[in-house]
Amino acid sequence: MQAASPDLSSPPAPDAARAVLSPGVSVAMPLTAEDQARADLYALAARLLLAPPDASLLDGLAHADPIEAGGGDHQLADAWEKLGLASSVMDADAVAEEFDTLFVSSGTPAVNPYGSLYLSGFMHDTPLAELRADLNAFGIGRVRGVAESEDHLGALCETMRVLIAGGAGIRRQPLGRQKAFFEARIAPWYGRCLDDVAKAGGANFYRLVAAFVAALLTIEAEAFAVEDGFDD
Repeated sequence: MQAASPDLSSPPAPDAARAVLSPGVSVAMPLTAEDQARADLYALAARLLLAPPDASLLDGLAHADPIEAGGGDHQLADAWEKLGLASSVMDADAVAEEFDTLFVSSGTPAVNPYGSLYLSGFMHDTPLAELRADLNAFGIGRVRGVAESEDHLGALCETMRVLIAGGAGIRRQPLGRQKAFFEARIAPWYGRCLDDVAKAGGANFYRLVAAFVAALLTIEAEAFAVEDGFDD
């Protein structure tokens, strides 16, 4: 769905998942280059949305290879280039302060990137319960001690990475299930959320993060729509 992603110090996707064929028999299922790229970009999106980048990650972004535009669509390539340029001049402490200004507050943060809030108007509402049922079906559970709920946009990007690449004890999911999850749990609200991030007071580096994540998710949405055409 997108060009191969550069090697960064972001959480890597596994090289292969184990697909059980019958009791006691399993076979390694290597990721295609395209799916590895998708998984890596989702991993980076999750990392940037859940916590501010440290100096090492900023350096990795600053020196990353460009992403080639595919099919004449330059949105992701352009967003990636701008994110890399900003990373080359940003100080990690300044980015951490910006992250706290946008997403962390003793009162109401500038942006609350949670699906339940955007879908129903309330935190921890019915959309979160429905999401947890989906995750349970995949064998995915919330890590003990993690503060963010599963409907955080960063957590959902990490879920997409796992659906694409698999994880510890979790099988990779076929494209149809990835599509169904994306369209039900991410597509209806990610655009509004990322627009809020980009327009929030104090957004500087994270305005570019929002553009990168929006470009990634838009390409995914368009690619899934193409799959619909093939299914007809």
